[in-house]
Amino acid sequence: MAGDLFGDDAPAGAGDATGPVPLAERLRPRSLADVVGQEHLTGAEGAIGRMVAAGQLSSIILWGPPGTGKTTIARLLAEAVGMRFAPLSAVFSGVADLKKAFADAEKMAAAGKRTLLFVDEIHRFNRAQQDGFLPFVERGTVVLVGATTENPSFALNAALLSRAQVLVLHRLDEAALALLVERAEADVGRSLPVTADARAALIASADGDGRFLLNQVETLFAAAIADPLDAAQLAQFLHRR
Repeated sequence: MAGDLFGDDAPAGAGDATGPVPLAERLRPRSLADVVGQEHLTGAEGAIGRMVAAGQLSSIILWGPPGTGKTTIARLLAEAVGMRFAPLSAVFSGVADLKKAFADAEKMAAAGKRTLLFVDEIHRFNRAQQDGFLPFVERGTVVLVGATTENPSFALNAALLSRAQVLVLHRLDEAALALLVERAEADVGRSLPVTADARAALIASADGDGRFLLNQVETLFAAAIADPLDAAQLAQFLHRR
């Protein structure tokens, strides 16, 4: 369940820590209820929970650190209300990609299917590109869900912010991260080869990033470790890796 946590049915290769599908991808949640650490948004009283209950989405900006579930929440949100999910990355997309995304959304709207346009790292688009979203958001061609690690007040146009609700995602706390490790162990079918102290140190080292934690867990499962590592051995092993 990571992040992005964060679903689709488990792909082929689940249960094999060294298989072609990364552990973090295999553990992506299958519903909003499976997302850990963001219950203030996804719970019944949270902004996202209320939108789903009403069956009506407004454009939102998901602001939070890496590995907290922004991409997964957006995808599951679309599924929960029966919308088409169209992802873009501002790092890899340009004007042509945006035009195609809007054209596809208009075609789908004409066929009676609404589109949730998810834009990862939306702050990477310049001001003119951000302005390009406005007419499509205003007409309802797309419901825009943007994700950013930067403060939206400084990184996004005021005009775009005025049309979207900013929702803040928290770093995953110790309990949420511990749950991710337990899910990983259940997926692989064995316990993590570390002592209790090393397990606590591993969780602390993630600094609230679920994807980073699961990548470290996968590294440990893939290695041939005969005896459980203590905290010092774990630090040396991961640093060496």
